[in-house]
Amino acid sequence: MGLVNVLFGRPLASWEDEGERISPMQGIPTFGLDALSSAAYGPEAALTILLPLGLLGVHYIVPLTAAIIALLIIVYFSYRQTIAAYPNGGGSYTVAKENLGDRAGLLAGAALMIDYLLNVAVGISAGIGALVSAVPSLQPHTLTMCLGVLAILTIVNLRGIKEAGTAFIAPTYLFVGTLVIVILVGLYKVVASGGHPMAVVPPPKQVQGTLQAVGIWILVKAFASGCTALTGVEAVSNGVQAFREPVVKAARTTLTAIIAMLIVLLGGIAFLLPYYGIMATDPGAPGYQSVLSMLTAAVAGKGIFYDVTMFSVLLVLCLSANTSFADFPRLCRMVARDNYLPHSLTTRGRRLVFSQGIWALAILAALLLILFRGVTDRLIPLFAVGAFLAFTLSQAGMVGHWRKNAKGGALAGGMLVNGLGALATGITVIVIVVAKFAEGAWVVVLLLPLLLIFMNHVRRHYERVERELAVKSSAVLRTRGLKPPIAIVPVDVWNAATEKALRFAMTLSPDVEAVHVSCDADEGKPDWLSGAEQADGVNLPKMVTLPSPYRLVIHPIVVYVLKVEKENPGRTVAVVIASMVERHWYHYFLHNQRGQMLTALLLLGGDKRINIVNVPWYLKA
Repeated sequence: MGLVNVLFGRPLASWEDEGERISPMQGIPTFGLDALSSAAYGPEAALTILLPLGLLGVHYIVPLTAAIIALLIIVYFSYRQTIAAYPNGGGSYTVAKENLGDRAGLLAGAALMIDYLLNVAVGISAGIGALVSAVPSLQPHTLTMCLGVLAILTIVNLRGIKEAGTAFIAPTYLFVGTLVIVILVGLYKVVASGGHPMAVVPPPKQVQGTLQAVGIWILVKAFASGCTALTGVEAVSNGVQAFREPVVKAARTTLTAIIAMLIVLLGGIAFLLPYYGIMATDPGAPGYQSVLSMLTAAVAGKGIFYDVTMFSVLLVLCLSANTSFADFPRLCRMVARDNYLPHSLTTRGRRLVFSQGIWALAILAALLLILFRGVTDRLIPLFAVGAFLAFTLSQAGMVGHWRKNAKGGALAGGMLVNGLGALATGITVIVIVVAKFAEGAWVVVLLLPLLLIFMNHVRRHYERVERELAVKSSAVLRTRGLKPPIAIVPVDVWNAATEKALRFAMTLSPDVEAVHVSCDADEGKPDWLSGAEQADGVNLPKMVTLPSPYRLVIHPIVVYVLKVEKENPGRTVAVVIASMVERHWYHYFLHNQRGQMLTALLLLGGDKRINIVNVPWYLKA
């Protein structure tokens, strides 16, 4: 078994596609890790904004989380309808494109691409950051560990979506299970103590708030930060075709399970924080502890359960990037099918996944991690910009879908749900951009038009190529005016490879020229063809010697080929190049590569009447 098969698994045939589809249980870790992991940083992101209020701020986390959960429920019902209406996948991109036009679709697609890329870089760095905070001695190896996790995620996803879903089942359910236990035990203690539970490990004392009054703006900013908990909710609608039949039912079941878990986690954490007096600590200050760390310690103490819980949090933060690996290639495939991205992104690889999309995401995320040296936590709030913009366009597109395809009660109900969703998420986009613009949201605002410009350039390129390659005549194949080409064979020395190239050229045309470049003034005229036998009806090649006093070899041949083409406007020119094929790649360094250089220069300097033919000679030794 080769190394490639060990790393990526055996190649899968196209007919094995059905066996690679996933169940709802596998769909939760495949498409839900991004959303579920936000329970680890969503409430903390909101509380961090409320730090100036001191302990007073923690009392606002419950109403803020209630508003976020209400928005989450609206988005949930909207995407349930999207899954049923567009079972072929594509999510926000497909819905917006088909109902609002190509520009809206591209905007939704670009927003999601940026969101998925940020999710990979920030999710991995956040997980490794949690590990480094627990073991400070690992700090110098932060970037190396980030790239290592990225490599593992890439390899696992290249093995197929089914294997990725199966591999991450245990970490996902461990994370959800431990947090649910924390919430249930915490709720029991709250009820048993009459609303005054005693923390096993008291949280750090909070500094008195500097604000005397609570302004609406700080609450708006806290809400915008907390909305990071909704990122990843759209993932299931993008990957409907990854599920087993019936795909709509399986996708809806998965989405329902993810949303239910997320509501329990967000609501339970927010409810317990005020009772245990837990407020966020400054991420940049000494002695920083995450909100989940303080809550788990307050409820269960710092024993084995605490260690297991924190380990599961770390794992899920690192693995939350898996949602991007599942969805980004599928989204790129949809966009590429519409000619806005390279067509190679539509091709499935050896394991029936869109391998080139996975590699593109991995490379871009690696560059982002290297650029920020593995510390990208400040980009966490930027997730919400792309996600909510896609939410808004998707819901607005669904309103158009119902107007075109529904009547009566279905029309009214569908438009009500999606219209409310579009209004709520649209307002949230504005709030997030305004609240977070100075803190980095400008990055997404800048990247979006740049990505749109790139995709439109790709589309225009494909349109130009299509126009140029279009058959001008109505005939399937034109046969008039055909003439044999002028065959030119560059000859360095006389050997078996040269003879093979010349013999092949003589089958193409009666007009064959063997061209030799002479770099030595004392070199006589080659007589390689003087003793050649002439068969009936076969013309011997014409020997052409090109002097080169400055010892250039490739340039004189290119000039000569262009000259022959110009002098024969009604003929094509076939340049037949003898190429040696080595058995081992490292043997290529032992030979000159003039054939490859000549090919490259002729492709750059020639035109449609110059054709290049490589005649291989396979070396046995």
